[in-house]
Amino acid sequence: MSRKLKKKCCVKKPRCKRCPIRALAEGTLPEGYTVKRRRLVKIEGGKAA
Repeated sequence: MSRKLKKKCCVKKPRCKRCPIRALAEGTLPEGYTVKRRRLVKIEGGKAA
């Protein structure tokens, strides 16, 4: 990953380059992480479904 993601989305439009929501949409979110309620969260117990 070339850029460090923010822990929380700032809800700006258009989305900033470090936004976790944007990374989720582009498919560049690191493995083991997801976005819930605009926050970057680590998935417990393995891979995402």
